[in-house]
Amino acid sequence: MPILHRSRVIARPAIQTEIPLILNFIQKKAAFDAAMGSFSGTLCATEELLRETLFGDVPFATILLAEVDNHIVGFASYYFRYSSFKAQPSVWLDDLYVNDAMRNQGIGTVLMKKLAEIANAKNCSHLAWTAWKDNIQAIRFYQQMGGELIEEKDKLLFFQLDRTAIAHLLQPTLHP
Repeated sequence: MPILHRSRVIARPAIQTEIPLILNFIQKKAAFDAAMGSFSGTLCATEELLRETLFGDVPFATILLAEVDNHIVGFASYYFRYSSFKAQPSVWLDDLYVNDAMRNQGIGTVLMKKLAEIANAKNCSHLAWTAWKDNIQAIRFYQQMGGELIEEKDKLLFFQLDRTAIAHLLQPTLHP
């Protein structure tokens, strides 16, 4: 498949009618993580639970979908956290997944930039997430995005983009 031009990739919030698609991505992400050894639990997500927790009276997280030519090829789930000491929110990236055939084409970058836009617009102190130590491809990607490794617990790596790194990620590039 030829390399995509990033301008063809759209990152947008999911809508309630896309719950089956969201569940499918969560299942793919769980299988990916299980194959790597970073998930050994039981996947409990159902369409009903997603409807209630993502689109109910109090949404607990938001799903971004990556779309190319009207095909959904990836997703990111995130939510806001709050620091009373800073009196500011931050964004926690819970999951980011791009279909195998679409990786290394800039789709993850578009999702990360959308998260940075959201964090910037909400005056967040930072954007944070974890990665499994054995997921070398993800670690390289996050470092390319400007992610700083701030903590390591066993095989779990904690990354973040502070406000400066968020602003840097949002700078226009010469090569989209």
